[in-house]
Amino acid sequence: MSLMLPNRPLAQSSNRSSTTLSRLATYVMGVSAAKLSETTLQSVRDCVLDCVTAAIAGSDEVGARAARAVSGSAFGTGPSSVWFSGTKVPASAAVLANCNAASILDLDDGHRAATGHPGAAIIPACLAVAEEVDASWEELAVAIVVGYEVAVRVAAGRDFSRLDTMSTGKWCNYGVAAAVGRLRGLDHGQLVQAMAIAGVHGPNQSAAGYSKVMGNHAKEGIPWSTLTGILAVDLAANGFTGPTDILDHHAYFEASNIVRGLGRSSAIERVYFKPYSCCRWAHAAIDGLTDILEHDGLRVDAVEQVEVHTFARALKLNNDTDPDTLEGAQYSVPFVLGVAAQYGREALLPLSQQRLHDEKAVNFARRVSLFVDPALDNRFPETTAARIILKTATGQHMREVLYPLGDPDNPMARDKLTEKFDVATRNYETSAFKAAFHAFDAGDYRPLIALLQQPLTQIAAAA
Repeated sequence: MSLMLPNRPLAQSSNRSSTTLSRLATYVMGVSAAKLSETTLQSVRDCVLDCVTAAIAGSDEVGARAARAVSGSAFGTGPSSVWFSGTKVPASAAVLANCNAASILDLDDGHRAATGHPGAAIIPACLAVAEEVDASWEELAVAIVVGYEVAVRVAAGRDFSRLDTMSTGKWCNYGVAAAVGRLRGLDHGQLVQAMAIAGVHGPNQSAAGYSKVMGNHAKEGIPWSTLTGILAVDLAANGFTGPTDILDHHAYFEASNIVRGLGRSSAIERVYFKPYSCCRWAHAAIDGLTDILEHDGLRVDAVEQVEVHTFARALKLNNDTDPDTLEGAQYSVPFVLGVAAQYGREALLPLSQQRLHDEKAVNFARRVSLFVDPALDNRFPETTAARIILKTATGQHMREVLYPLGDPDNPMARDKLTEKFDVATRNYETSAFKAAFHAFDAGDYRPLIALLQQPLTQIAAAA
């Protein structure tokens, strides 16, 4: 899929009968499982595997446990599973917990055109509602595809230069409303209203752009935005209305870009997967660092200075050299470089609480300096590139990474995603999931739901 990333205003649409939401709703209702390509269907399978990987790995984090407790106590019982708990609640409550588990470690998939993470919203929402309505596998697959498509297109339709934050919670609710509306059988008018309601009621997340306290569980707002998307479908089904021209105002969206080529390709085919549980904006530097250390024969203790030349937005992360929280660590380029340098790539799959205040990692992080490279900055958000230079007493070593591992142009194939599952979930008994993934790939999602319902058994302490 090729989506433009706009930097210019548009002419405002005044024709309410042909609003952007109306055109999106027509697309959502018209997608047929029989017409989905094998490439698209394989992307669905891969994205589900990756989402479950992230959720299992993040299941025992404080934020995930807190969300499970609230979803189980504040919303009553229902038909949808709260993963890893053995309880069932309404779908809107289930996603509050399940999306938190999937996104808490920053290990979930993403999309460059959207500059964010559709999977941790769309997949838990679709699985929760598929369980509720007893959807077929084909219906579930279509919902996931249209959810990614709508969410990514809305996100890509913004003028990124005007955004106060790139938080996924500002746009994933559109895709959730589209996917859930499709699964619940809304008509065209209701679907338009559901997306409008979701869009206007979603979390604004502005504090994520100006707050210096990045080390918090609210993060990108994915769980709350997903809950909002599902409730928007409930409201629309009962006659509630919203601003249906929400995407047709030049100060906020490039409407023509949102619908350009709609139906001719699938956004889900261009997701990226993450080999490290930290902000994607650090991944190119990590790839460069580890490649130098693995292939140049350079000892870590010989490194005196580290320069990272990258795009401007990366310098707006907290970048604390000694962060106090796991979330703060995820948003620190110097610190994750310190962990990777001292303990290798697997120490970031996932990054654990035990690495906080690690003397060796912090010492390396303090040698890291960040710089804006105008050429690499001009390539953002199409790429999240970096050039890293390790300086020693006798010379320097340099790598430039334009496409970090997991990018569609530097992909993680299915075997690498399976390997990611094995490593990221190594502290839990997950052998039964292999058969469930096989069943999912063959067209049956119910064995996976059955496993996700059950509490996990921890088999080792986090490294």
